[in-house]
Formats: sequence, C-alpha cells, structure tokens
Amino acid sequence: MKAKIILQIRLALQKSSDEKTKSGFQRFFKEEVKFHGVKSSTVSKIAREFFEKIKNKNNQEIFVLCEELLKSGYCEEAWISANWADRVSRDFQKEDIEIFERWVSLYIDNWAECDTLCNHAVGALIEKFPVHLIRLKKWAAAENKWLRRAAAVSLIIPAKKGEFLEDILEIAGILLLDEEDLVQKGYGWMLKVASRKNQKEIFGYVMKNKKVMPRTALRYAIEKMPETMRKQAMAK
Repeated sequence: MKAKIILQIRLALQKSSDEKTKSGFQRFFKEEVKFHGVKSSTVSKIAREFFEKIKNKNNQEIFVLCEELLKSGYCEEAWISANWADRVSRDFQKEDIEIFERWVSLYIDNWAECDTLCNHAVGALIEKFPVHLIRLKKWAAAENKWLRRAAAVSLIIPAKKGEFLEDILEIAGILLLDEEDLVQKGYGWMLKVASRKNQKEIFGYVMKNKKVMPRTALRYAIEKMPETMRKQAMAK
C-alpha cells in the first residue's frame, strides 16, 4: 500500500509538471532545489485527492507516508507531506515533536519546505502542547540552520493571535546575531507578525537591540509599523 500510493502521487506530479513552472520556481532560491515543476494550486489538489485514500489511517501510519515523500528531496512532495501532517493536527500527540524534529533535521533543505511544514503542522503542535516552546529554544541554538529558522517560523500563526510573546522575544534573542540570511528573515518575520497584536513590545525590543540587530531582520520586524516608528528604528 505504501509503495503504491507514493508511486501514484509521483506519477500524478510528473503528469502535471511543465518546464516553465520548474524554471520559474528556481528563481526564488539561492541554492539548487529539486522540483517536479507543478503549480502550487495543483500540488494542493493532488494532496487533497490522495488524502481521501488514507484519511482512515492513524497518524503514525500517515507520518510514515509523509516521511517517504520527504525522502525524495522534491519540493512538491515535501509540500504534500506537510499538508497531510497539518490535516491530522487534531490528533497530534505530545511525542510527535520528535518526528517533526527528525524531518527538519534530515530532509528540509530550503525555506519553502521549512515554512510549509512549520507554519502549520509544527505551529499547531506547539499550540496544543506549549511545553514544546522549550524545544523551539533548543532548535534556535542548533547547528542546523533549518532548525534555527524553524524555531521562529513555527510561531508565525500563534504570533498572529498575540500568543507566546515572552517566548517569541526569547527566541529572537537567541537568534539575534545569527549570520544566516534566511534565519534573520525568519525571526524578523516572526517579530513582524507578533507586532500586529503587540506593537509596543516588539518596537521596544527592536529599539533596544537595533545597534546589533542585522538590518535584514530589523527591516522585516518593523515592516508593518507606522512610518514614524520605522524611521526611529532605522535611524543610526
């Protein structure tokens, strides 16, 4: 069953691929990324159609299929994996953090795969089991840059709701001087989203750290603030 459905998904992706889409995707990435060349809307449709065939399986069986897709290294297969993981978020168990950490550590190799998995599935797990905020702080100090980005982007949706402000600021502090551009953008994005509900606190954090904060992260963090605040933050 496992081999059959994975093969069917890959055939569906290959059938829906085109060179224009494939070459168009690559411009969003500095590193070489593997694509079948399928539009994101079509990938979502394929994910939805094939989930109907497995929806009665338990989470652990579904996670085995998700991991098999991730092993391919293709973006579209990683997106389907993330889509399925999020679809079963209602039944997440506390120990599922170990699975997600393994996936990010072993298979994630670009920002799109990282964000698709972490914004939704990992974020949902953190909301259900906030004790795992401690784990995110460990990720923020990891050698693996995708774990470090994941520490921030897993909190995007909670940040929109105004949740976990203290933890968001702590994770930003751990990542503050990170030299990786994509990590800077990740925690800057987290701060920007958090500023919607907690503008005063995020602005205060930026002003306190602006002398050492990388300009990339700073610009992201203040993007949605009023012009007067942005000018203050950007002033030397």
